[in-house]
Amino acid sequence: MPGYRKAVAILMFAVTAWYSEARAGDTPTYSISIVPQFDHRRIEAIWRPIIERLEPMTGFHFQLVMEPTIPAFEKALNAGAYDFAYMNPYHYVVAHRLQGYQPIVRDVENDLYGVVVVAKGTGLINVAMLDGRKVAFPAPNAMGASLIPRAEFVRKFHIKISEVYVKSHDSAYLNVLLGQTDAAGGIRATFDQLKPEIRDGLTIIHETERFPPHPLAAHPRVPPADVLRIQKALLELGRDRHGARLLADIPIKSVGPARDQEYETLRHLGLEAFYVDQ
Repeated sequence: MPGYRKAVAILMFAVTAWYSEARAGDTPTYSISIVPQFDHRRIEAIWRPIIERLEPMTGFHFQLVMEPTIPAFEKALNAGAYDFAYMNPYHYVVAHRLQGYQPIVRDVENDLYGVVVVAKGTGLINVAMLDGRKVAFPAPNAMGASLIPRAEFVRKFHIKISEVYVKSHDSAYLNVLLGQTDAAGGIRATFDQLKPEIRDGLTIIHETERFPPHPLAAHPRVPPADVLRIQKALLELGRDRHGARLLADIPIKSVGPARDQEYETLRHLGLEAFYVDQ
């Protein structure tokens, strides 16, 4: 009998181990990518703690995918490469049309708007003075930092500029500070997150119109119940003091549900005239 009990115990241990492995194997792993407004180290520092909170809250695994440039992100996004993605509003409009992405959360307190910055002491005090000058942008389709400013330069200020694309918001600001371009397009959120020694050397000469900010959106292949679970976890995270601080670094000051109709006005701005297919 002792041998029998030992055999049964071994069998039960094996069955339990197999069941645990099967259950672990059944746990969905979802990819999530972030528009690279910042360098990879900063994106990792912002999003890894959020993912580490979301995994036990949802029971899902998440794979953080970081692309080298905004155009590389756009190309993969428009091909439906990501289960979830944090993107600018016009990225969302295009990705919704091409792939059916649906927004799930966004900052419900702050709007997105672009800024045009110059170095202090240059004598440049308004957008009209940029006519014929070099302006740095993160990428052609960065909505607040490039699409909207470029559209306003043409339609509102009737000026022509020489466009320089430098891969990230931080690089655009640095180009101005180092004197490599006369101005740069960015958004207020990334400008405010600059190191003081960089931000203090720049001045904002223009703010664009305001729009609903970046959403986190889900690809339609993700089961609706899983999307809802992730949305609820993010909203719960925003109600927790530590979780709210993590989201503020994205930056999302006050997280709330996002809906497709909130981005409807963007579909009628004629921005396709300035959009560059990657």
